[in-house]
Amino acid sequence: MASLRIVAGHFGGRRIEAPRGRSTRPTADRVREAVFSMLPELSGRTVLDLYAGSGALGIEAVSRGADSAVFVERDPRAVACLRRNLESLGIDAPIHRREALRFLADARVAGSRFGVVFVDPPYSSASELGVRLSEHLPPVLADNALIVSESDRRHALQLGLPLARERTYGDTRIAIHRVP
Repeated sequence: MASLRIVAGHFGGRRIEAPRGRSTRPTADRVREAVFSMLPELSGRTVLDLYAGSGALGIEAVSRGADSAVFVERDPRAVACLRRNLESLGIDAPIHRREALRFLADARVAGSRFGVVFVDPPYSSASELGVRLSEHLPPVLADNALIVSESDRRHALQLGLPLARERTYGDTRIAIHRVP
């Protein structure tokens, strides 16, 4: 297994696993560091990590003070890796092994609200998901929520939500949307 480093916070410097294979593409340490430098204080926020893979984004958020995190991933190998990562760090957080849009529909019905949502779908499907995610995300957002998306800059995930910031790092596009 490949490993990633938690950049900062309570678990800063600790290593977590990244699933092998081409179905999961972990966010590089330098990109995660840049993402979190653009975000405000995370304490008091509940984080949703959609298309979680190894869980690096959600784990980094917890390390930096988020109150809690929920992870959504459908690939069984990635879920197993994510479970090991959470256990190795002693993080008690729910993992939902299911498709992200279905999770969002059920979260809406349950009245769940999230302060920060990380959206990092497979690059190959990002351009197709923008409209559907734009419809499914707002009902599960807390007041002043942030949505952080990662996609390939050539096939960007376009969310129809207010864009606060956008940066590119090599071929990776990071977009931060703020929903009042």
